[in-house]
Amino acid sequence: MLKQSLNFKAVYYATAMVAAMWLGFVLQKTGIVSGCDGAIIPLHPDGLKGVFFSPFLHGNIDHIFGNSVPVFVLIFLLFQFYGRIAGTIFFTGWFVSSFLVWLLPPVDVYTGEYYSVCIIGASGIVYVLAFFLFFSGMFRWNMKLLTVSLVVALYYGGLVWGVMPEEFFYNLEEPSRVSWQSHLSGAIVGILLAFMYRKSGEKEKRFIWQFPNYYSEKDDKLWQEYKEKFPDDFNELPYRKKKDNAWEHLDEIRKK
Repeated sequence: MLKQSLNFKAVYYATAMVAAMWLGFVLQKTGIVSGCDGAIIPLHPDGLKGVFFSPFLHGNIDHIFGNSVPVFVLIFLLFQFYGRIAGTIFFTGWFVSSFLVWLLPPVDVYTGEYYSVCIIGASGIVYVLAFFLFFSGMFRWNMKLLTVSLVVALYYGGLVWGVMPEEFFYNLEEPSRVSWQSHLSGAIVGILLAFMYRKSGEKEKRFIWQFPNYYSEKDDKLWQEYKEKFPDDFNELPYRKKKDNAWEHLDEIRKK
């Protein structure tokens, strides 16, 4: 039963992505990848490499641990329930959201001052997938996919606060190192993809009795053949006169 319902490709893709993230982290720790190599540097030509490589790089062990679990869970849910369009959603969301981050220069929300920064991490992908899975179930109004939406909202509903700068919630002495631009870009792209692909992928199964006028006696060949072969079965029963109920005429009987 489990083998029939579980898409093992979903497990494989989720595992492969997390393994690639940890491989990138190991390369950073061994010094093979250093500095801003592979990072998104907004509006800088060299930073375009980060559109492809930044999700595999992380700042520290807490950073990669914080992204590994949601990346695995969300990729699994995507390929398990949206198998036909999962690859398109994943790679489109990844590259488009990363490119938007490259276009959005980091600016101090209070002073408006621009500052150069290297952006790494898979949080943009996390936001793409979380917002896609949630809103796709809403747009399709499919009971199974709505259940997925509720699971995502239950465990990752707090992500919504990440689309805003931390400076709105905390008094920081220096600009936050959390890229709210990645979160915001991922959320926007995820919602747009959910709307654009709302009619694609798995269709909700409908049974024949859910369609209006699904049955017509004239179109039922077996039924028509039976009527032709056994016409006597359809003769009207002889009329039987209904017996009078004396209790219904009790007042008339008394008068007599």
